[in-house]
Amino acid sequence: MIMDISSKVKLNNGVEMPWLGLGVFQASEGGEVENAVKAALKNGYRSIDTAAFYGNERGVGTGIRESDVPRNEIFLTSKVWNSDQGYHSTLKAFEVSLDKLQTDYLDLYLIHWPMGKRSVETWKAMEELYKKGKIKAIGVSNFIVDHLEAFLPECNVQPAVNQVEFHPELVQQELLDYCNSKNIRLEAWSPIIKGEVNDLPVLQAMAAKYGKNPVQVTLRWEIQKGVVVIPKSANPDRIASNADIFDFEISDEDMEKIDRLNKGNHIGPNPNTITF
Repeated sequence: MIMDISSKVKLNNGVEMPWLGLGVFQASEGGEVENAVKAALKNGYRSIDTAAFYGNERGVGTGIRESDVPRNEIFLTSKVWNSDQGYHSTLKAFEVSLDKLQTDYLDLYLIHWPMGKRSVETWKAMEELYKKGKIKAIGVSNFIVDHLEAFLPECNVQPAVNQVEFHPELVQQELLDYCNSKNIRLEAWSPIIKGEVNDLPVLQAMAAKYGKNPVQVTLRWEIQKGVVVIPKSANPDRIASNADIFDFEISDEDMEKIDRLNKGNHIGPNPNTITF
């Protein structure tokens, strides 16, 4: 699979989404997130992932505006938070996000966490915004198979993306297979376990073999599994390094070795057990 940083995957509605994006969870509003966004765009990234809950949408918008990259070349994602779920509150929350992001549309808008019937009402609002052209694609986040099986029959528009925790110690293969069967693209948050992949001997050995670092090997493994990645960093050098993953390919044997690192370890909330 010959790829570069501009490579995109076609979603189920025909919209194209970059394989690599910048995540900005826990990047502080103001200078930190603004500089991270500008560094990412300078290094060829064309996808930025934020959320209302992150509290940094305004900084993301400012970073985009102050970069020399036109808005229409950037794939911008945000998410509706749990307290804003519901039909009317989602419409209102979306407008707040647009205002903070200083844009008049989003490329992708996600339900941040599954909340049963409230998420169905949220989705109705998102479908309306999608049909009006205010959002190019709509999707969900942190939905496991059980959530999706209850949710999908309620949808008039099929979710294009499901963003979940996914990394070598949490290889959600059943969920990946299920989403593939429904033509829903899986996207990984925390794809490098907050940098902890650097400490895993299997990945250290593989990094030496491929002339890369463990983070780069991990991100490449995820993309080869068909999973979109949004590693978070506010460090310009690491932002550049995280993008250097398109000039090598991991063998099938090594892909399976990384798969076997799976321990079912969640570093964030577990969608199987969390209640709101």
